[in-house]
Amino acid sequence: MEQKSAPRLIKAPSFLDASIPLIVLVVLLSLSVYLYGSDSSYGANQIALFVAAFVGVIIGLKNGYGWADIEQAMVKGISLSLGALLILFSVGALIGTWLLAGTVPTLIYYGLQLLDPSWFYAASCILCAIVAISIGSSWTTAATIGVALIGVAAGLGMSPAITAGAIVSGAYFGDKMSPVSETTNLAPAVAGSNLFDHIRHMTWTTVPSLILALIIFAVIGFNADAAADDTQIRAISESLQQHFNISPVMLVPLLVLMAMAVKKVPAFPTVFIGALLGGLWAVLFQPELVAKMAAPVNAGLTSSISLLFLTIDLEALNHVLAPLQVVWSTLHGGFVIETQNAQLDKLLNGGGMVKMLNTCWLIFSAMMFGAVLEHVGLLRKFVEAILHKAHSTGSLITSTIATCIATNILTADQYMAIVMPGRMFKEEYERRGLAPVNLSRTLEDGGTITSPLIPWNTCGAYMHGVLNVNPLDYAMYAFFNLINPVLAVIYAYMGIKVLKLTPPDTPITAAVQGK
Repeated sequence: MEQKSAPRLIKAPSFLDASIPLIVLVVLLSLSVYLYGSDSSYGANQIALFVAAFVGVIIGLKNGYGWADIEQAMVKGISLSLGALLILFSVGALIGTWLLAGTVPTLIYYGLQLLDPSWFYAASCILCAIVAISIGSSWTTAATIGVALIGVAAGLGMSPAITAGAIVSGAYFGDKMSPVSETTNLAPAVAGSNLFDHIRHMTWTTVPSLILALIIFAVIGFNADAAADDTQIRAISESLQQHFNISPVMLVPLLVLMAMAVKKVPAFPTVFIGALLGGLWAVLFQPELVAKMAAPVNAGLTSSISLLFLTIDLEALNHVLAPLQVVWSTLHGGFVIETQNAQLDKLLNGGGMVKMLNTCWLIFSAMMFGAVLEHVGLLRKFVEAILHKAHSTGSLITSTIATCIATNILTADQYMAIVMPGRMFKEEYERRGLAPVNLSRTLEDGGTITSPLIPWNTCGAYMHGVLNVNPLDYAMYAFFNLINPVLAVIYAYMGIKVLKLTPPDTPITAAVQGK
């Protein structure tokens, strides 16, 4: 009779076990930045994540975990990012076709006419906040309005890093406060609070943080020494008019995309439909540019061929296929143009799915690393150590924010930075008599807000790929994202808007409103 093998004995990890992969990752990432600078995200950071994940695997094997289980956890962790990768590829295609269609150039052209350097940064933040609240997506906001604002900044001679900081600040404020945002719905679902109670409770930390950020952006703007003069702006505007048909009609793809987002159409089909619409718009409204970019199709063949009873005029066929070829190439390879203006060329050349491959590689590597640490219990060990020292309400909320930030760093995903700490701290908040809205707000203050500041996080990698500005460069200027967690900690220790559980017959809404 066949004997069953004894169950594997799994040893709980020590704090040293949990620390080693993190130490390895921090050292390698620091060395990567030192050796490669802003190019560290193009391979070096990915290798650092692979090595740190391998160290986590070794510790897991030492503690009794089987390789098959760890490998399955890695595959599952990576699979969680596939939805984001689909969106990312679609965004690359969208940027390419919107450049070809004149949508982004039109936004840049009007922006140069309307935006003044003295209030450009603050205006950029407000504009992104309004759009993100409307559509509930910081990613879509950055990929559309954000890309155009980066172009306007180049035309005005403004700092791309500060502009990116303003874009990220506004986009994440809007994303956080929008009832149609995924994270805004996820946080109360995890914490057990009501969506609109959650949004109302967030206003106490979020709105003051945005106001402070806008004041800082305004001060920087008024003291900025813009490099561009009227001559330079006029030259860029004339070049845009020379190479593109500039018209409000070119903004229709943007309006369609925003309408679909407001109607809660899923992000992947919304963005990809926007990319295809951009291609159609290019064929319809930029025919000269498309014709100029078209390469000969089947140039070596005769002028016509006979197929069954049909005679096909290859010249006419090529006339039809050439625009398709240009749009098709732009979807996968991006948009390339030479305008005799080096600054404008750098701005307008971009997009395409292929440009997103490196960012996808970074997300892939980061999700694998986070999955290993979660599966072998190393991340939970950190949380247990933190919770052991959180005696007061202020220290509990501060510990939650610190855990969200650490989860963003270790697992490289904002959704995990909301779900994991939410699950781990929910029982403790209830035990201490704290209302669920305290936890849901804290999860967003620490998890949602800090994700784009980390280069290897899915959000940081996305913003880098879309805005072409390294998170290490714009992080110090994303004032809203920096102020919000600090303000949340101050509120926690001062007891400002920290709500206790209400009796069953008292609506939580009344408590949130301070009644």
